[in-house]
Amino acid sequence: MNNITDTVKHLIIINVVMFVGTLTVGGNPIGENVSFYNWFALHFPQNATFQPWQIITHMFMHGGFMHIFFNMFALWMFGTAVEQRFGAKKFLFFYISSGLGAALSMIGYYYFSFYSGLNVLTEAGIDKAKIIETLNSGMYNTAWQQIMGATDMQQFITVFNSTMVGASGAIMGVLVAFGMLYPESKLMLIFLPVPIKAKYFIPGIIALDLISAITGQSFFSPSNTAYVAHLGGALSGFLIMWYWKKTQFNKNRWD
Repeated sequence: MNNITDTVKHLIIINVVMFVGTLTVGGNPIGENVSFYNWFALHFPQNATFQPWQIITHMFMHGGFMHIFFNMFALWMFGTAVEQRFGAKKFLFFYISSGLGAALSMIGYYYFSFYSGLNVLTEAGIDKAKIIETLNSGMYNTAWQQIMGATDMQQFITVFNSTMVGASGAIMGVLVAFGMLYPESKLMLIFLPVPIKAKYFIPGIIALDLISAITGQSFFSPSNTAYVAHLGGALSGFLIMWYWKKTQFNKNRWD
């Protein structure tokens, strides 16, 4: 930990402070005292609880001790090495951009899912504004189930009330950067102590996320993990690295 870089250290501190706020001000999404989640978790944009700043603040929020521990451990382990190559400003830009890419990917996925259901209801003659108003009141019309089916209606309501928290999307971008900067470095999973080169290990992790996103089958993380966000963060990190490789930004630090 003595070798931790400044930006990584400050990011970890902010995440810890936000997590303490979640515990003390109210972060349990089940119950009445959910103010911290309502303020800073990323909500679906059609939900009345959504605020523009949540696109940034959600990536400093976490849903539990294990969630923040593994994310911060990964940030320290991989982020320090990447920041040493990039410099502070360039690393912070890369980190935030990867997190934004993850958030936009997840929102895009949710919009596609939500509007697929919304179109079914509007085509059945139900007013769009009335549907949104009903959902924002915390209720739903039982007649919708007759139109959509129980499974699709549950997904429709779940997306509308979804919240997204965590630094995982940004960290996936950092993982990609690490793999491209240090492809020969050997990594291993805690429960699989077999050293694997980063150029194989990190694409393997991304492939597992892709499988999970398609099938819903979780390998190493909870079933409610936002796998699409992980993929969005990884893709954003790859595109930034690819662009920088073509330009002077890959060669110069921004300090």
